[in-house]
Amino acid sequence: MNPGLEEHGSAAVVTLSCLTAATTTLVDRLRSGDPRALARAISTVENRQPGWSELLKALFPHTGKARVIGLTGAPGSGKSTLVDQLAKHYRKKKENQTVGIIAVDPTSPYTGGAILGDRIRMQDHHADPGIFIRSMATRGSLGGLARATADAATVLDASGRDLVMIETVGVGQDEVDIVRLADVTIVILVPGMGDDVQTIKAGIMEIADIFVINKSDLDGAERVEREIRAMQSLATRKQGTINDRWTPPIVKTTASEGVGIEELAEAIAGYETYLKKENLILKKNVENWQLRLLEMLRDAMLERARAQMDGGSLERYAAEIAEHKRDPYSLVEELVLAIKPK
Repeated sequence: MNPGLEEHGSAAVVTLSCLTAATTTLVDRLRSGDPRALARAISTVENRQPGWSELLKALFPHTGKARVIGLTGAPGSGKSTLVDQLAKHYRKKKENQTVGIIAVDPTSPYTGGAILGDRIRMQDHHADPGIFIRSMATRGSLGGLARATADAATVLDASGRDLVMIETVGVGQDEVDIVRLADVTIVILVPGMGDDVQTIKAGIMEIADIFVINKSDLDGAERVEREIRAMQSLATRKQGTINDRWTPPIVKTTASEGVGIEELAEAIAGYETYLKKENLILKKNVENWQLRLLEMLRDAMLERARAQMDGGSLERYAAEIAEHKRDPYSLVEELVLAIKPK
């Protein structure tokens, strides 16, 4: 057995003995509920600072207890306000229930950082120690999630947060990555955004565990509901999948007024009950980890390949392909074979 590893069944987990004193202290402070340690840990993994991997290895054994709720939808659908109201509801319902919020914001084209619109809209929670809010920039990531969102959720889970809510940036139909992280995925729609059917087709329809029609006091809310139900009647779910016997409920809300939040919380609880009743929680986690492991492997291999390239080699390769001096398929094969283990 490697130094610093401790056997857990058939697996091995990192113990604090292989960590630096600073990282050990950070883990201890985070586990004790220190919000500054939590913020620092998230920054460490988000920015891939020295020790980020060891930190996540040490925190992972403490994860698996938090419920993760993902909220996705087009820009302007009121995701931030809905998250804000849900957080208030859960804190009011159970005072000792802690909440972590990850708001994935668009990247500023000038600074590369998050625009932080969500943090501004959730200022009411700044005095509540039971709610921790973190905005993250997409930094060019596709699918509505920042690359380090999963790692940040792991840190929040390990810190003892009971509930983690992830609000995606709102990029439309490509916004399906959230399903890899969330126990419950909520798709938010609003009336009056052009062709309503177009906003909910393709991948978005399949990932929803719950539909929310926000701003339901506006004209057209009934039409959106009819179109969702019509699509549900036409949709075919693959037998044996997590949700082949689950029809996503449709909840109407007006988040700015706090209307429908109680009903949404009940729908979330209903889906969680369904997963427990059908013994699907482990199966869902296995499916999620299959996707995440492939993503992690892809990222690790890409970083390894980049690290072994010379500074100008990528530009040189691109020029050779553009000039048809070589084909990209053979080049990729050569680069993969050239990747050396550490």
